Amino acid sequence: MKNRILSLILIISFFSPIAVKADEGMWLPMLINRLNANDMQKAGCKLTADEIYNINKASLKDAIVSFGGICTGELISDQGLLLTNHHCGYDAIRAASSVENDHLTNGFWAFSKDQEIPAEGLYVKFLIRMEDVTDKVTELLPTDLQGLARTAKLTEIYSSIKADAVKETHYNAEVKSLFAGNAYYLFVYETYNDVRIVGTPPESIGKFGGDTDNWMWPRHTGDFAMFRVYSGVDGKPANYSKDNVPMKPKHFLPISVNGVKKNDFTMILGYPGRTDRYLTSFGVEAAILNYNPTVVNIRDIKLGIIKVGMDKDHAVHLQYASKYSETSNYWKYYIGQTKGLQRLKVADSKRAEEESFNTWANADESRKAEYGSLINDFKDLYASYSKYIKPRTYFSEAVFQGADIFSLAYKMQGLEKLLSDKNAKPEAIKAAAESLKNSLELHFSEYNVTVDKNLFSALLKMNAKDVDKELHPKIFEEVNSKYKGNWDTYTEKVYASTMLSSKNKMEAFLTNPSLKALHSDPGYKAWTSIYDMYTSKVRVYTREFDAKLATLNMKWQKGLMEMQPTRKFYPDANSTMRFTYGSVQDYSPADAAYYNFITTADGLLEKDDQTNPDFALPAKLKELIRKKDFGPYAENGNLPICFITNNDITGGNSGSPVINANGELIGLAFDGNWEAMSGDIAFDKELKRTICMDARYILFIVDKYAGAKNIIQELKLVGDKETIMNIGK
Repeated sequence: MKNRILSLILIISFFSPIAVKADEGMWLPMLINRLNANDMQKAGCKLTADEIYNINKASLKDAIVSFGGICTGELISDQGLLLTNHHCGYDAIRAASSVENDHLTNGFWAFSKDQEIPAEGLYVKFLIRMEDVTDKVTELLPTDLQGLARTAKLTEIYSSIKADAVKETHYNAEVKSLFAGNAYYLFVYETYNDVRIVGTPPESIGKFGGDTDNWMWPRHTGDFAMFRVYSGVDGKPANYSKDNVPMKPKHFLPISVNGVKKNDFTMILGYPGRTDRYLTSFGVEAAILNYNPTVVNIRDIKLGIIKVGMDKDHAVHLQYASKYSETSNYWKYYIGQTKGLQRLKVADSKRAEEESFNTWANADESRKAEYGSLINDFKDLYASYSKYIKPRTYFSEAVFQGADIFSLAYKMQGLEKLLSDKNAKPEAIKAAAESLKNSLELHFSEYNVTVDKNLFSALLKMNAKDVDKELHPKIFEEVNSKYKGNWDTYTEKVYASTMLSSKNKMEAFLTNPSLKALHSDPGYKAWTSIYDMYTSKVRVYTREFDAKLATLNMKWQKGLMEMQPTRKFYPDANSTMRFTYGSVQDYSPADAAYYNFITTADGLLEKDDQTNPDFALPAKLKELIRKKDFGPYAENGNLPICFITNNDITGGNSGSPVINANGELIGLAFDGNWEAMSGDIAFDKELKRTICMDARYILFIVDKYAGAKNIIQELKLVGDKETIMNIGK
């Protein structure tokens, strides 16, 4: 009976005629016809719901991919040509670079398919279909299960549903919960593993503005890169082979050369990673007071150490460029999010919502029985969690993602378990050792011992100072007693003999692994001490906290839906395909300030500073701009660079196509704006903007700057006929 009531609540919430603002919401494509189609058409969209999402015939969704599991990409030709952000392809470009052939610094363009560079380990996923499996899950899930037992049962149920969904196919699948476990959806994918680099501008274009301009508007960044997806000769996914052929997509996006105007309809499809729009005030306060500042402080130290190493040696720059970029991006994000949450008084608005919820819950005896204590339960749970936030964050940020000897030590735990097992078969031990040995080439290609030593010393010293002593590992006590608290001395001792910092030593150990050698290694001993403390004192609690929080969140979102039956709810982002619709818009970031919706090449010259790597334009681009040699890509005598919309995106949407009313690509989403950094938790329709690269700037760079006419000729361009006739000449 409860399940049927819950289903009714979800139906009312999903299909309510009351619409939220068109610029808010990350919507499920499967529900577009019932939820969004009418509102979208009123906003200017000329596509039908079936043209956007259809599992029986080609639709827009068939041109959109999950790119490497962290970004979005889109197919832009019938030969598998893929467009995404430069920062999404950054690690693949870095891995393909060397000091002699530095594609990050110099850019790269394949003028024929045989020049394209395989991107080892990179994959893309196409969504085949999604399906509501809420009834299947709830029928198999006992209603009395709570916490970790419930999580374990859900894992079992998910596995069964996924296995049935992909039986006798080459597809893969996942089941995701929506609305904190009040609904469940199945997503079936087709994954391609042969992806190759086709073209990338130099960093001075693809990352123009660097950390300085990151999350900022106005922006002038050429944040794009091109790849190609390959299939076997049968058209199905295949591992890399010289015999593979460019895949034939069911649909690809034509590119419009007509540009954008204020109020133009825009739609973005992609794979947004994570939002917390239903987070309580207690979660907001935990972020502001504990989690965010801890992440920022740790990453500040990491960035300083890595940058020193990168600036001294160009080889180190290539090794750490991707790590630095990833660390920096969310370092600045959490600074901005904290400021945004405070400026917009998000905790206060959440508290007001919680007070209204309590009033509603206590007005009815049955509601009081179910929800009367919910807000206090949240309060008590977060209060008990507060002491564990720092140690949990330090383990993640300063240990697991700190010195690279720790990430390697973590990978060796499986081998340690086998070596400790008297019944383990020798062939199993040998296979585990060989697997580790095969991973060493990649690991040490991104490793510098001096940088790693500095990270090890500084981050552990910071950990020891900032975390309560009762949650210190035993190795910290040893440093205090044996080394008088001198972390630099201890670090030198560790790195003088640990095999974890040397490829040769690791290979020698893995050729003849022994438990005694592993346990006597000082680097592995440090890891074991920290990991044992974490699992016994921190993780044992935080797992329980996560399970209890999941139960409370499920009840909270269910209660909100009951309290507001005419509100149209959308689920938080969870790395599944979503779409958002809105329009091209300007905005006012503060009193007496105004930002236009578009930037031009004038801004590139205004920002150019050859003494600052973030703003050092390449000479050829400056020459083209000064001569106004924009070809057919200009508008009113100037070259458009970027524009902004009020679409609702987050991390994971990087590389998503910005699509106009006709289903044509007009830009590439790559960032959000500083004034709305709290947007993952609280959407502000006045301030939230999506920063997009104009499609005309992409074409200009490929054509006029790179001279890659072969790529231009492969595209389907639409719009003004005279403009199209002059492209590629």
